[in-house]
Amino acid sequence: MASDHLLFHYAVITYFLIAPPTYLSCRYITVPYGKHHRHGWGFTLPPSLAWFLMESPTLWLTLLLFPLGQHSSNPKSLTLISPFLLHYFHRTIIYPLRLRRKRSNGYPITVALIAFAYNLFNSYLQARWVSEYADYENDRWFWWRFGGGLGVFVGGMVVNVKSDMELLKLKEGGGGYKIPRGGLFEFVSCANYFGEIVEWVGWGVMTSSWVGLGFLVYTCANLVPRARANHVWYLEKFGEDYPKERKAVIPFLY
Repeated sequence: MASDHLLFHYAVITYFLIAPPTYLSCRYITVPYGKHHRHGWGFTLPPSLAWFLMESPTLWLTLLLFPLGQHSSNPKSLTLISPFLLHYFHRTIIYPLRLRRKRSNGYPITVALIAFAYNLFNSYLQARWVSEYADYENDRWFWWRFGGGLGVFVGGMVVNVKSDMELLKLKEGGGGYKIPRGGLFEFVSCANYFGEIVEWVGWGVMTSSWVGLGFLVYTCANLVPRARANHVWYLEKFGEDYPKERKAVIPFLY
């Protein structure tokens, strides 16, 4: 439909327009969840419920929209959407179940609603591009590009999941926050964020689209300033005990 194509076109442009203000707002206003929890942001939800609700559009909206695309039965399209769904199955179902067993501060409803709206927007773009607007017929390099991007994606997801689990383990037994160690935590304070950024680099390679690039740019606009805030928090809390050679999120660089 022409109307959907126009909507999709403007939505892609919007992706790149909202990235700079997102970066600036996250750079100067630290979102109050996790170690940055503070009062004054209204009602809160249990973190496990908040994560489930705000991430859920990535599953149900994607699965609703995907069959509507002209390529919904194309093996390339089905293969391409699988890593996206794999990541968000973990983020929507598995991660909240593990988080449910940990004692955590409440998650502000306002922040969860913003994330919910973003996931609606992003799921629409990714699902419609993969199932409707991608040109698979003339893409002779699809499987090569998909294989290379998938390798990057899987590597990033392994780092992301293992780092998240390590952070959850540090909360076991109480005693407050501890210095994360091992793996990529020896190089950066936010190995979990680095892993997620790498995932979407892989997704950008697999899709080779403005939609995939927009997703990566927005992810960096959101996670890089958050990682910087976490890094500063660790330095202030642990002082001389915190490894000075660690960067915030990109090994050896930042």
